[in-house]
Amino acid sequence: MAGSGEKGVPGNKKSERADRLIRFKTGRRKVRKMSMWTASYQRNMILEEIKKWIQEEKEEEYGRFLRRIVPNLEAGQIQGVRTPKLRKYAKELSRRGEIGEFLTALPHGSFEENQLHAFLLEGEKEYGVCLEKLEIFLPYVDNWATCDQLSPKIFKKHRRQLLERIPDWLASQKTYTVRYGIGMLLIHFLEEDFQEEYLDWVAQVDSEEYYVNMMIAWYFATALAKQYRQAILYLEAGRLPRWVHNKTIQKGIESNRISKETKDYLRSLRR
Repeated sequence: MAGSGEKGVPGNKKSERADRLIRFKTGRRKVRKMSMWTASYQRNMILEEIKKWIQEEKEEEYGRFLRRIVPNLEAGQIQGVRTPKLRKYAKELSRRGEIGEFLTALPHGSFEENQLHAFLLEGEKEYGVCLEKLEIFLPYVDNWATCDQLSPKIFKKHRRQLLERIPDWLASQKTYTVRYGIGMLLIHFLEEDFQEEYLDWVAQVDSEEYYVNMMIAWYFATALAKQYRQAILYLEAGRLPRWVHNKTIQKGIESNRISKETKDYLRSLRR
């Protein structure tokens, strides 16, 4: 019958729209799969590249030295790449768009990868972004060297905001998160931004961990050089645990920033 072709059937228009919708959704799924594949490929490539670089730059003798001074790590975790090389490589990596794949690949498998991560964060220029990345990384920090070398430059311009985070770090159950919080007080809050209450924050940290107590001692020894009048009260009153108390005195006596007369007095306070 004339005019009875399929184009004139309303149901076919619905079918065409359904077909287009199916093709559209299928296309989106393919794009998502391709995007996921690309991200996975980039992740694997950057991780393999970094591992290969570490193997090429490692020095066996230096690795043995590092294993002695960072004894809590397994020997196989330390390869032996020198810090200046790691810093230079981190600067090169920071310009790579896919470096975010490395930063989220936690935990890392080696000391050198943790060091690279720390040095990448040091160069982050936006405070909010830097803090967010730091909070993700901190629970995975597993040694004193990475902990102490993780000092983003941007923090100097945002000390007030930084200070808000420190009490939570000090209250953490993670050894190196606590050490990091004490370290930030040592670096940023013992001079013009010093408040006497910060000494209390550190003195109240209760830990059996060697690397926490050593940092408390370093903090008070540095405070003796920079805020002597307030810091000496904690030794005179015996407010620190005995080991921390005596280690603080030891570090103070070893310091070039403390006078001979003060060192003699510190010796008299040993317990």
